[in-house]
Amino acid sequence: MSNLLSYSGLSTKIRAMQKKLITEDQLREIAGMDHVSQVAAYLKKTPQYRTRWASLDENLLHRGQMEKLLKQSIFEDFSRIYQFSNREQRKFLSLYSKRYEIRVLKEIMTNLFDRRESFQVDFSAYAEFFRKHSKLDLNRLISCTNMDEFIQALAGNEFYEPLSRIQGRENALLFDYGMALDLYYFSYIWNMRKKLFTGKDLEEITKAYGEKFDLLNLQFIQRSRQIYHLSCAEVYTQIIPVSYKLKKEEIKALTEAETNEEFASLLRKTYYGRKNPSHDTPEAQLTPGNLEEFYNYTLRSILENEARRDPYSVAVIYSYLYHKEHEVVRLTIALECVRYNVSISDTMRYIHRN
Repeated sequence: MSNLLSYSGLSTKIRAMQKKLITEDQLREIAGMDHVSQVAAYLKKTPQYRTRWASLDENLLHRGQMEKLLKQSIFEDFSRIYQFSNREQRKFLSLYSKRYEIRVLKEIMTNLFDRRESFQVDFSAYAEFFRKHSKLDLNRLISCTNMDEFIQALAGNEFYEPLSRIQGRENALLFDYGMALDLYYFSYIWNMRKKLFTGKDLEEITKAYGEKFDLLNLQFIQRSRQIYHLSCAEVYTQIIPVSYKLKKEEIKALTEAETNEEFASLLRKTYYGRKNPSHDTPEAQLTPGNLEEFYNYTLRSILENEARRDPYSVAVIYSYLYHKEHEVVRLTIALECVRYNVSISDTMRYIHRN
């Protein structure tokens, strides 16, 4: 009863927001458009963007501006949910919001590694969110001209320690700094979940993040073999230190598999390889070639099922934010495809990968 009372108003609010998300049919309609301005005009008529974009002239909007506006809509929705939440629900939102801070830190680090001037990069999409929900000094961070300055500007913040450890390495790469932030964030979530949540909320958070981390580890192990060509020792330093359904001995065997055939065989024997044996949807079947699609399918299914089964829990918040972020990713892909006259079928194929 307590969850019903504490979540009833918020769940009603989120259900109303959920109904406004862009549908698969709408994405297909957008994919068939000829110009970016057509997409802007179309979105201006949808419930999701009608109010936000009412004063904008679609003929003057270019792709970059639209991407920024789409990104802003994520933070606007986060703030709406935050305002409607009670103290307990805000614990999850504060935990979740660190992903947005890390996303911005990665963008700034990318600019520093590419030696781009800070004034050339527009971070205004994040400004209001940082003002309300972050202790990071965004203006100071984007004014930094090198990594040493940037890390020093984080002194006293939780992200300083993981980045400063990488700073001491010779020839550290952007990849190393990005992985340090990710590993810190994932470990923080896993270690904090039992302190912040109890009962059904704890069960749902554990399942959603546990499977997420397992599948991210599988993706990284595969990429380390085929793309990065890392040694086993290097792979182990980058593995998320969480073992949920993927056993530690399975991680070891997959990392040390000598051939792609052996890797594929080991993958089939894991919990995830056995998970959907009778499902005829390709993305529901785990193979070395569809790890990313399987990850998206699994996380989406978990969140949708948990939110449907228990609409008065933290799952309803996580599910909405997940779907909102993926809406923006998919619309961004659609915009890029319209810009370059990609066929509808190819556009939808790219969209379905995300």
